[in-house]
Amino acid sequence: MLSVTVYPVLYLIVWGLFGIFFGVLVLRMLFAWADPNPFGAIGRFGFKVRKVSERWVYPSARFLANFRINTKWAPLLTLFIGFVFTYFALQIIGNTFFVIDGLTAGVATGNPKVVIGFILYGLLSVLVLFIFIRFISSWFVFSSNTFLGFVRRVTDPILLPVQRLIPPLGMFDISAMLVLLLIGFLQSIVLNVFVRN
Repeated sequence: MLSVTVYPVLYLIVWGLFGIFFGVLVLRMLFAWADPNPFGAIGRFGFKVRKVSERWVYPSARFLANFRINTKWAPLLTLFIGFVFTYFALQIIGNTFFVIDGLTAGVATGNPKVVIGFILYGLLSVLVLFIFIRFISSWFVFSSNTFLGFVRRVTDPILLPVQRLIPPLGMFDISAMLVLLLIGFLQSIVLNVFVRN
């Protein structure tokens, strides 16, 4: 029932917040390119927009500066990263609700095959979550004693063999995408074998 009752509301709230984020970053980009008088009302408003969005745009600006790309494009890169993060976060939340609903239905009907199927599907979803966390955290330094170190230890046996076959291209790790596609394929097999039959 969570997939039908709670998820649509959460979906609208999260995409609404992303819409506000989108609006602020578009305003920031417009003010950066227009370069208004800093002492006028528009310039002061532009400064406030920049101050509010700086913590989100600065890492992208620093990344673009390393490649000698105009940092005025940093809000677009930040929007892209925010869009990808929002999309995957909602997919993970939707999968979590789907697994909870499936386990509830399996237990309520007394069907062990459905319960096993949703447990396997849930474990694969947790693995997807860990790979997603690892992908996001790859931009930051962390020690092996933290939760991120645990995520790395869990995902290393899966990702390292694929990374040996396909090394990362700059900052983009294509091997993680291939593993995510493979896990998605395994999830569809689990659903077809255990749940739908």
